[in-house]
Amino acid sequence: MGGPLPKSLIRVLVVEDFERWRRFYCSALQNNSQFEIVGEASDGLEAVHQARQLQPELILLDIGLPTLDGIETARQIREVSPGSKILFVSENRSADIVGEALSTGAGGYIVKSDAASALLPAINAVLEGKRFVSATLMGNNSSPFTNECDATIPHRHEVAFYRDDTSLVDGYARCIKSAMQNGDAIIVVVTESHRASLVWKLDSDGLDVAAAIAEGTVTLADASDALSSLIVDDMPEPIRCSTLVGDLVERAAKGIKRKDGRVVFCGGIAPILLSNGNVEGAIQLEHLWDEITRRYGVHTLCGYVRSSPESVESSPILKRICAEHSAVHGLGN
Repeated sequence: MGGPLPKSLIRVLVVEDFERWRRFYCSALQNNSQFEIVGEASDGLEAVHQARQLQPELILLDIGLPTLDGIETARQIREVSPGSKILFVSENRSADIVGEALSTGAGGYIVKSDAASALLPAINAVLEGKRFVSATLMGNNSSPFTNECDATIPHRHEVAFYRDDTSLVDGYARCIKSAMQNGDAIIVVVTESHRASLVWKLDSDGLDVAAAIAEGTVTLADASDALSSLIVDDMPEPIRCSTLVGDLVERAAKGIKRKDGRVVFCGGIAPILLSNGNVEGAIQLEHLWDEITRRYGVHTLCGYVRSSPESVESSPILKRICAEHSAVHGLGN
């Protein structure tokens, strides 16, 4: 008669405000017949509401959520759905944040850049009642940009708008010279034409770019090549973005000249998407870039050439781009 009863599906609620990450998690779990995605939420309050209604076995939970941060969300979920197991998935590597997150009763904490390899092992461990924390958070990573570094190095993600390519190159040159004078290491991600003009400008100003590159103070990367490695189906792919940025930062960090120095990014990949008419791709890349570089305390200057004189108030696209940055320069009203 009958045979063994089928295993019941593990019902999962995915809580993440960045749509591309939600798609990644859902896709990873839907490829496994053990799981059923029963809900998605993009802010903390909605997550608490869905947890109360759905009573899922597992909740994947981000830290940086609107309306209610992930840690407070976890605390409230523990009250309304005590049987739900919680796994934090976040770019934040601060030891204090990790400790506070786990103190809510969550079963694990992994960084998003580890999700491609660690997500399913982490889920299985949490479901078995075990504690799972990313190896990079347990001291197994030699990077200087881990744990307490998040709390001590401020993060900036600024955007500047320029009237033409010449003023764009001048703006990049000022950023690079300032970083070099401060003893920082700088990653320059620009198009081929801008790179040639920029090197000429810096050399004309008395900076030995070739020597700076040789000693690791300056890293030059091609924006078009970087873009092609980040995009899947016309949109930025989170794991690829996290891997590329992380690799660039780790290499560049070796060129920092002072104890409290940092890595500075200068250039633009998202502007290429925007110039090609891919508005959503550009905005999502800016959002993802901000999220990834935040954990390293990186300073970023994104440069856009304005195609029209319209103001922020009259341009929904400019409003959305500016909203993804911590400061805006060169944008008249």
